[in-house]
Amino acid sequence: MRNRHRANAPGTWYIDTSCTDCSAARTVAPGLIVERDSQSVFARQPETEDELRMAWRARLLCPSASIHTEHKLPQPAGIFPEKLARGVFRLGYNAADAAGAHSFLIHREGGNFMVDGPRWAKPVVDAIAERGGLKGILLTHRDDIGDAKRYAGHFDAQVWIHRADHNRAPFAGNLIEGLEPVKITDDILAIPLPGHTKGSVAYLYGDRCLFTGDSLAWSFEAGDLMAWREFCWFSWREQTKSLKRLLDHRFETVLAGHGGSITLPEDEMRRRLRALVARMEAD
Repeated sequence: MRNRHRANAPGTWYIDTSCTDCSAARTVAPGLIVERDSQSVFARQPETEDELRMAWRARLLCPSASIHTEHKLPQPAGIFPEKLARGVFRLGYNAADAAGAHSFLIHREGGNFMVDGPRWAKPVVDAIAERGGLKGILLTHRDDIGDAKRYAGHFDAQVWIHRADHNRAPFAGNLIEGLEPVKITDDILAIPLPGHTKGSVAYLYGDRCLFTGDSLAWSFEAGDLMAWREFCWFSWREQTKSLKRLLDHRFETVLAGHGGSITLPEDEMRRRLRALVARMEAD
C-alpha cells in the first residue's frame, strides 16, 4: 500500500500523501473527496453506483496518480469523456504541468474543439478520434496548456491563445488581441478576461456554455460562483473589470479549469455573477 493519508475514511479507497492539493478530485467528487491537512482525502467510502463513478473519475484524472484502492477493482465503462452539457464533455486525464486543470471537448458539426490540454493519454486520443478528431484547440491562458501541442500535431488542429500569453504556447498560430470579443466560429466566441493572467480568455459556445479557465468557477463548498484573489497572477482590479464585462453575455453553464463547473438557469447565473462582481469591487 502507498503512504495512505491518515485522514482518509477507513476502507478500500484512499489518497496517498503525494497529493499536490490541485483540487481536481474534489471538483468531480464533491463531498466524497474533501480537503484536509492541505490535500485531498476520502471523507467517506463510495457506496452508490454514482459515488463509485465519482471515485473512478477522480482516480483517472488525478495528475499525481495519488488515488488508489487497497484491492483491485473493475473499472466501469464510460468514465471519460464525461458529458456535462449538450455536446460538451470533460476529458479527464489532467496534466500535472497544468496544475491539474480540467480540459474539455466541444463535439459539434463543422469540427470539434478542445478547450485547454489534458496530459497525453491513449483513452483521450481514442475518444477524440471516435468523435471525428479535432478542428481546433482553445487555450484559456498560459497555465493550463498541458499537452495541447502534442494533440494539435496529432490531429492537425489549429490553436488559439491571447497574444499576451503566447510566449507559453508559441506553437499557437491564431492570436486573440486586446479586449474585444472575437468570433472563432459562428457558435464560438473568444472573450478576453485579463486578470488571472494578462492573456486570460473565456470561450462562449452556443450562447450557453462558458469555458472560463481560472478566471471564474463554482465553489461546491460555498454553493456560489467564485474567483481566487490568492491565485491572481496579473491584476485583481483587471479581473474584476473582466468579470463585470461578462454581464454583457448570457450563458447557463460555467466550465472551469480549476474549481467546479455548474449549470444554472440563465437569470440565476447572471444574478450570482453580478453579486460576485459586487463582492470583488468591495474587496
